[in-house]
Amino acid sequence: MRRLLHRVAPAVVAGLVLTGCATATVRGQATPPDGGPVDVAEDGFAVTGAGDEPIDQFARNALADLVDFWTDAYPEHFGEEFTPLRGGYFSVDSEGLDESAYPETGIGCEDSYTAPEEVAGNAFYDPACDVIAYDRALLQELSDDYGRFLVPVVMAHEFGHAMQGRFGFAESGRSIQDETQADCLAGAWTRWVADGQATHLSLREPELDDVVRGFLLLRDDVGSDPDDVEAHGSYFDRVSAFYDGFERGLDTCRDAFGEDRLFTAAEFTPYDLDQGNAAFDDIVDWVGATLPAFWGEVYPVAFGGEFDEPGIAGFDGSAPGCAGFDGRDLGYCAEDRTVYIDETDLAVPAYDEIGDFALATAVALPYALAVRDQAGLSVEDGEAIRSAVCLTGWYQAQWYNAEFTDVVGAEISPGDLDEAVQFLLRYGVEDDVFPGTDASGFELVGAFRNGFLDGGVACGIGG
Repeated sequence: MRRLLHRVAPAVVAGLVLTGCATATVRGQATPPDGGPVDVAEDGFAVTGAGDEPIDQFARNALADLVDFWTDAYPEHFGEEFTPLRGGYFSVDSEGLDESAYPETGIGCEDSYTAPEEVAGNAFYDPACDVIAYDRALLQELSDDYGRFLVPVVMAHEFGHAMQGRFGFAESGRSIQDETQADCLAGAWTRWVADGQATHLSLREPELDDVVRGFLLLRDDVGSDPDDVEAHGSYFDRVSAFYDGFERGLDTCRDAFGEDRLFTAAEFTPYDLDQGNAAFDDIVDWVGATLPAFWGEVYPVAFGGEFDEPGIAGFDGSAPGCAGFDGRDLGYCAEDRTVYIDETDLAVPAYDEIGDFALATAVALPYALAVRDQAGLSVEDGEAIRSAVCLTGWYQAQWYNAEFTDVVGAEISPGDLDEAVQFLLRYGVEDDVFPGTDASGFELVGAFRNGFLDGGVACGIGG
């Protein structure tokens, strides 16, 4: 977050935007319908330059399943027959390059020559030659660091660009539109795999969390120009697009990526000191002022009656004497209507390791449970947790919309929403934050995203 040039005296939010800025659970199947996944034969799906390493076989399996998916999906959703990539597929090992494995035209074709060594550290689609190429050393690194299924998602993203080469890239010419739409297309294909429709791949539920974590590596640098010719989007932008495809399907990918799509990526300003991270004590003060301001405006509309502001208190290692709070680092105590956070084990590490908005997210989550408690709703089951995460997204949309500048004289900085996503993936799945919840990190991020974009209606209130 950034402090503005002057600090305005705290005031009740007037005319607060009570919307966002702009689901069903899928567990995934362990095997495709007719049994376990089957490797596609090397002579049944050619990848020029591919070796006998397992990572090349895995990439070939993904590409074969992508062809199967788009053969059926493209006519249904884009009204034309699917045409296979005329230039084919290329694999390069940047750590042991064998130039003899490639034709004289290199990676691609005569009209767009790419030397094999230029593929190092990359995976890409070349529209001039209708070719997908990848560095298998990169894929192996991604698999080792973020789980095996990030590799197929990278292939699906590049295949999405190949489909854009058929139905058309963004008329605006904005890279960020094309890149996030390709993420959406990859999400739709991933859902197809999760539903057990693929022949050569399977997807296990925890792997979705790994995929979402992997997008952190693939995002643009925080504070970079979203209109850059190679812009891909912020962490939130890319995860949100992937989630759109996974939950809402190809029609959304086709129709929801126009010039009016919301992108949270933004450049740093001169006021974004320390990469946009405000001081710890400032965050505590700002969150303590904006949460009651937001809910004081929302609660009477959503539930009737005045909002009874809960307390916020920190503790150091020893949980407060509240029923069910043993071993907890974060939570809401209904007995004394107080939100508690362990400063030593959660608040300070989240702030130091992720950033200032991770701390804001940590406090906002149990605060939303306090709101539900006052409204007579559950506070301990899975529905309550998902709702609290969604409501936190709604609250943070007001930061994005600059609705709190008259309350605390501060506004959101580039990367803050990325920090909220990181907090949910890192801490939201821990029992000392949300004990007993069966929600995956992917589901929590989806709930947050829905609240941020669609407001309270997406969280079951405010309709």
